[in-house]
Amino acid sequence: MATLPFRDTTFIDREELARRLSLAAEPCPDDARGPRWQLLLREFLWPLEPLRRKLGKPLEITPARTPKTVMLLPGFGAHPIRMRWMARKLEQAGHVAKKWGLGYNLGATADRFARVEERLLDLFGRDREPIILVGWSLGGIMARELAKKHPEKVAKVITMGSPFSGSPRANNGWRAYQAIAGHRVDEPEIDTVLSEKPPVETVAIWSPRDGVVHPRCACGKPGERDRAIAVRCSHMGLVMTNEAIAVVLSELDRA
Repeated sequence: MATLPFRDTTFIDREELARRLSLAAEPCPDDARGPRWQLLLREFLWPLEPLRRKLGKPLEITPARTPKTVMLLPGFGAHPIRMRWMARKLEQAGHVAKKWGLGYNLGATADRFARVEERLLDLFGRDREPIILVGWSLGGIMARELAKKHPEKVAKVITMGSPFSGSPRANNGWRAYQAIAGHRVDEPEIDTVLSEKPPVETVAIWSPRDGVVHPRCACGKPGERDRAIAVRCSHMGLVMTNEAIAVVLSELDRA
């Protein structure tokens, strides 16, 4: 039977491809809607963010009070390179920014979660100091789950536009997620309740201008996170704007 390349180094047959396309074509519940299409279109302007940074107010970097080790987890479909500018700013402040070590984030599968769990254990084992997890979008969901499983190894979780609250289909990316990850967004491969708060300090950064994840899902409700902080940028801008990075730096100083 013919096979087609799909994700990582694996191949899927045509039957599996048809199953994934069927997952992507599922109807959306009436009570689950992502951000309006005008906001989604603005997300495609992300290549202009470096220019906006140059024309705007410069980001002032002050030395960290207590430098931390931070692991950055990229969003769905994103490579760690998308968080490189953020990593540079954190390091300018004196923090140690670490990649998650898995390349593209193509879904919160059981295998991928196990691998990022190994990465956390490795980073913790080097200095025996709890790690701060900063997760963008799906990366934030995975960061929350890591903190639930290893609270003694995680000092703090900062999510950025992560849909941990409400319907997992209240976003504009769930169809692509189901096609690529191979499972329904409301049927994760790991046993969890996404809205349950990790037993460590958990801060949710969200934006009313997010064109991918519904703001209410990224903000969360009291009890699902410790604090929520609003910034005014796109979903892509959460890791590319001075405003968002300034909030992250402030939160690292509070850890």
